[in-house]
Amino acid sequence: MNKNEVRVRIAPSPTGPLHLGTARSALYNYLFAKQIDGTFVLRIEDTDLERSEEKYTKQIIEGLEWLGIEYDEGPTSDGKEKGDYGPYFQTKRTKVYEKYIQKLLDEDEAYYCFCSKDELDAERKAMEEKGKAPKYSGKCAHLSGEEKEAYKKEGRNSIIRYRVPDKTITFKDTIRGEVTFETKLLGDISIARDVKTPLYNLAVVIDDYTMEISHVIRGEDHLSNTPKQILLTEALGFPVPQFAHLPLILNEDKTKLSKRKTKVTVDDYKEEGYLPGAILNFILLLGWNPKTEEEIFTLEQMTKIFNIGGVHKGGAVFATDKLDWINAQYLRKLSADEFLELAMPYLEKAGLDVSNKEYVKKAILLEQERIKKLSDLPEMVKFFFQDISYDPKLLVWKKSDPEVIKANLKIALEFFESLDEKDWTESTIEKGLMKLIEEKGLKNGEILWPIRVALTGKEKSPSPFEVAGVLGKERVMERINDTNFN
Repeated sequence: MNKNEVRVRIAPSPTGPLHLGTARSALYNYLFAKQIDGTFVLRIEDTDLERSEEKYTKQIIEGLEWLGIEYDEGPTSDGKEKGDYGPYFQTKRTKVYEKYIQKLLDEDEAYYCFCSKDELDAERKAMEEKGKAPKYSGKCAHLSGEEKEAYKKEGRNSIIRYRVPDKTITFKDTIRGEVTFETKLLGDISIARDVKTPLYNLAVVIDDYTMEISHVIRGEDHLSNTPKQILLTEALGFPVPQFAHLPLILNEDKTKLSKRKTKVTVDDYKEEGYLPGAILNFILLLGWNPKTEEEIFTLEQMTKIFNIGGVHKGGAVFATDKLDWINAQYLRKLSADEFLELAMPYLEKAGLDVSNKEYVKKAILLEQERIKKLSDLPEMVKFFFQDISYDPKLLVWKKSDPEVIKANLKIALEFFESLDEKDWTESTIEKGLMKLIEEKGLKNGEILWPIRVALTGKEKSPSPFEVAGVLGKERVMERINDTNFN
């Protein structure tokens, strides 16, 4: 196959925001296409009119843009389309579908089925009671013209079914190897509501053919649809694309990923303060391993190292701890100004006074090495912006004598009071305090711990030297004076 013949796609339904599974499929398709100078297409499967919403189409497109996954053809966030194979919305492709649905009817590959929902439910129940896999009996497969007309006069609704031949379908999956299905298990499948409205399996086949899709890379939840789509592809005389079915993403308890147990949309993680590069990096590793010790990759590096044939068959467990670790690596790489820009919305939303940008920057930079996601930042740094409260017992280090702590806080207060404001830096404070501890023979914990608590109200924080350096002399003096041990 020549490079220019490779065309891949993702085809999400706009029934919700961009799902992590869809984002991973998009990434794998993107990487596969870019490696061989192929074309990556975004198609919106919006035929589910009751659940599809324009706002979700917009969220999907904007989610891909935010992640940095660029597609070559498809709808854009400004309401336009790029590429020559559109429209890229199924609801705009009625004339395309009508031609092929009519072809199947004319060639007697398909027929109208007038069975009601109650009849179909009764059929299914009867088969299940006999221990058989439920499938359509073919009751309407050979209706006479008179019978069809009679049903129409009764006002019966109908659908169009494809006559499934009894055969074995075998195809080679890039990830799973050879896969075989027996079509006798399927029964005649529903393919359209009417001559202008295809159902999922037929619409996909027609879309993939008319958009010249060469490789279909998608989740394994579509594996059961593949034999149906191959049958329809062959019935219409289309070439069969190459398939690759990705493993499911699992909750940490190894059940199928669900919003009841895990946040599942890209927007969820964006709002929590995960960076797009971190999410891409994380979903890259959900089902694929670079077989090196390196785990942090840019999108450009991913394009060079990714191998679709190396994707695992088994489910990929979503480990939040791993995502947090990856995101922390990305946060640490940000410049001070980048970190400040990304942090500001979270600080403002928390109601913190961020009018003094230089002060804000100094405060948040103390946490840049410890933070896992931006939404954690307000709680971590709020003691820099608000009055603090804590249990006075927290001032006592381990099993120290409270009287010793009281005396040490007085020593600390005298030290800070003696320090000139022009010399007020983290370095000067650290050197001065450590010298004082040595000269007076104090235990580090019995003076540094109560200073930390007095300044932050927390057990865990940046060092007391760093905190004091940012807070400034006035606030440091106030907070030590406010302890119950002064």
